[in-house]
Amino acid sequence: MYCLDIDTFADSNGDGVGDIQGLIGRLDYLARLGVTCLWLHPIHPSPNDDDGYDVTDFYNVDPRFGTLGDFAELLHQAGNRGIRVIIDLVVNHTSDQHPWFQSARSSPDSPYRDWYVWSDREPADRHQGMVFPGEQHETWTYDRTAKAWYYHRFYRFQPDLDTTNPEVRDEIKKIMSFWLQLGVAGFRMDAVPFIIERTEPGDPNPDLDFEFLTELRQHVQWRRGDAILLAEANVEPDQLPAFFGDSGGSANRVHMLFDFMLNGRLMLALARQDPEPVIEALRDTPALPEGGQWATFLRNHDEIDLSRLTAEQRNQVYEHFGPEEDMRIYDRGIRRRLAPMLNNDRRRIELAYSLQFSLRGTPVLRYGEEIGMGEDLSLPGREAIRTPMQWSYEGNAGFSRAEPEKLVRPVIDKGDFGYDKVNVTLQRRDRNSLLAWFERMIRTLREAPEIGFGSTTHIDVPMPPGVLAHRADGPTGTMVFLHNLGAVDAEVDLSLLQPEAELPIDVLADRNYADIGKLDKLNVAGYGYRWIRLRRAWSS
Repeated sequence: MYCLDIDTFADSNGDGVGDIQGLIGRLDYLARLGVTCLWLHPIHPSPNDDDGYDVTDFYNVDPRFGTLGDFAELLHQAGNRGIRVIIDLVVNHTSDQHPWFQSARSSPDSPYRDWYVWSDREPADRHQGMVFPGEQHETWTYDRTAKAWYYHRFYRFQPDLDTTNPEVRDEIKKIMSFWLQLGVAGFRMDAVPFIIERTEPGDPNPDLDFEFLTELRQHVQWRRGDAILLAEANVEPDQLPAFFGDSGGSANRVHMLFDFMLNGRLMLALARQDPEPVIEALRDTPALPEGGQWATFLRNHDEIDLSRLTAEQRNQVYEHFGPEEDMRIYDRGIRRRLAPMLNNDRRRIELAYSLQFSLRGTPVLRYGEEIGMGEDLSLPGREAIRTPMQWSYEGNAGFSRAEPEKLVRPVIDKGDFGYDKVNVTLQRRDRNSLLAWFERMIRTLREAPEIGFGSTTHIDVPMPPGVLAHRADGPTGTMVFLHNLGAVDAEVDLSLLQPEAELPIDVLADRNYADIGKLDKLNVAGYGYRWIRLRRAWSS
């Protein structure tokens, strides 16, 4: 799965803003990379006070990007290349400029008044539950026109919809039906725990209505049987099973969840150069019902959220990956891309992504990570990691023909991550580039279905410091993976697996290792990795 913002990916008409036609022109690049699902960040009309997450019309495309006709063509062209498209479903809130809210605030008798959450008195929890500490100072704001307080989990210009209202629920289903009918393959659901809150003034920790997720799942399955719901739910581990649901052993709510718990542990493991946090995550992750799946990631469009780590663990990650104050955000995260976090060390970048892609679940890749793009910390907040895609060493990184001052955001043009050094064109010509490595790694992933569909188990035998060994088992066979998070070469003894081995062979590795033979002396270099095919099961 490959995620991108249309406005920073490719500009076809030279106005400085990426658009749908520009994206269509880059679909062959995505197909060659190995992308099979494209996740688009908000595409709807918006004042863009929150990068499109403040929506004013759920049934249209932002005119900056193109038209509904352009979007339909995108779905067609992507489908021709075997790429499905999912879009962000942002229905926890609307923009305060949305006609629904403008009507709601205009009169207590408005048909949309009860579509939002109101309080006649100042709620006692007004200053609790902020999602963006430091940028957001309250969750209830007084509206002089409405003469009432309205609720907003996020910014004050994003009033929350009241999803306990049956009319709101029906409207959300209509929105989903509209885009499914047009041809999208599902939705990445933004802020799911807040969508299902039963919000009441004065209650900062409302109950969650999981049955609404069951309703949405049933609705989606009737409209398009193979569509997915991918949920953003950064909650405690014991709460995760409720988001999948369980009906007779099968998931009956969302199909997929982002694995935030694993993400935080991966960052801690990379900082410590110690695999123990990953082992803990694999051990502590709740079992999935049939039909449920994880979405794994290292970097996405938001900050690296370390809120599930202890204060001591968080400080360890900060020390290694966010030592400067302007690299951090919201008192919980890091607003950097992975390559600069790892000091642009190619070995460690490959190691990190090899580890992510070899763990259970569906890997998600943020645009530009495949070429090692950097961040621009001079930009505010999370915009630091939302700079234009770097296609070439031409002006504006080949992103746009517009004058630089007209670009939606400035391109990175200085330092080791400037577009003259980091771009697709240069890496396309270099068969040893990071881009070429990603293409090879993803092709190998396709040949190892055990990773996504099988079980992932830590191989619990004595290991040299820094080395993680895990296996993936499925109907097609068994894969074994070695990852050395430390800088020192190591030798691993996996002789206990010898009875299972048929013709063990490296299918992906950081270098050419000697033929395996027996499994008692497996070498793995510092910051090295090995994907070993242990056995292949042939179907009858």
